Amino acid sequence: MSSANALFVHHNDTLTYRFNDDHPFNQNRLKLTGDLLTQIGALRQEQIVLPRTAADEDLLHIHQPKYIEAVKALSEAEPAADWTRLAELFGLNTEETPYFAQMHEAAAAIVGGSLTAADAVMSGRCLHALHLGGGLHHALSGRAAGFCIYNDASIAIAHIRKRYGARVLYIDTDVHHGDGVQWSFYTDPDVCTYSIHETGKYLFPGTGFVHERGESDGYGTCFNIPLEPFTEDESWMQCFRETVVRVTSVFRPDVIVSQHGCDAHAYDPLSHQHCSMRIYAEMPAIIHELAHRFCGGRWIALGGGGYDIWRVVPRAWSLLWLEMNDDPLLRAIKENPLTPLPRPWLERWQQKTSLPLPATWLDDLTEWEAIPRRTEICNRNLRTIEIAMQDIP
Repeated sequence: MSSANALFVHHNDTLTYRFNDDHPFNQNRLKLTGDLLTQIGALRQEQIVLPRTAADEDLLHIHQPKYIEAVKALSEAEPAADWTRLAELFGLNTEETPYFAQMHEAAAAIVGGSLTAADAVMSGRCLHALHLGGGLHHALSGRAAGFCIYNDASIAIAHIRKRYGARVLYIDTDVHHGDGVQWSFYTDPDVCTYSIHETGKYLFPGTGFVHERGESDGYGTCFNIPLEPFTEDESWMQCFRETVVRVTSVFRPDVIVSQHGCDAHAYDPLSHQHCSMRIYAEMPAIIHELAHRFCGGRWIALGGGGYDIWRVVPRAWSLLWLEMNDDPLLRAIKENPLTPLPRPWLERWQQKTSLPLPATWLDDLTEWEAIPRRTEICNRNLRTIEIAMQDIP
């Protein structure tokens, strides 16, 4: 693979996207990841880009005017009673997505980061761009959902379509179905949405089944790979590899936008999967290769879910950045999965959590117990991808 020429989009305003002290969406994961990358010398100051803030005209690519008005009104320190009574109508008064002060400003900053990453790649400034603050894929046109206020991924894709006229392949690897992005482009033949996730039979948002294939002119440009609970690395990667390559080969995009939620890991508290860090090294490598094979290298990567902020997210997102940069450390990790994490990073953050931090980049699977129903789970997953790919050569 040639040099990645990657940019890292980040602004500290992203850290203000914060619901409350007990909420599982914790932006300290961005701090842990940035510190890990800095500690190993993989993130240089000249690679960091400060994003712009999204304007209302950007948000209107996807969101309804009345919804944006509601988000702004509920962002006040003391929202008017008329708006608090309507909050539930807009999905902004739920346990998962409660409104908070300065919510609009924080969410607009996240959208701005994804737009900045999109423009950096599409303008030719770089081949790859990463915005870990983005990937809020559940927000709908007129309603918040699943910790997501504005759908930065959908807005960035709509921006690419409008400004550059490019065909976009959206690849979502979050354990939760990328429903908001799917519905945004369900009738658009020039945006293909692909999501691999735990089946909606058991997990939020309860969608993402194989029969969801798009509508009207967009029929056949929507692909879902819903996997069984307790899927392990081998089955997850077989399903991902066999399907995403076929979808990309048929759709032939101009650019890939990928979402990298890392909540399919066995440690994550909000899903039922049993994958290890291995999949978060291998999936970006496949996407990277596809971007160079079909898109001239154009690849925009976003963050997403990930709720074990200590043991999983920093390693997974750092592996993504290492892949985008063809970093030599990544080759060393692939040769020796138990390559140690830097001791200063471990010592600094171990003081802040009672969870024992992992000592190595990938997980030591000799310490893990196998899932008893492994064969049954694998066979069910194979049947799922057979159905999902039945119209794809």
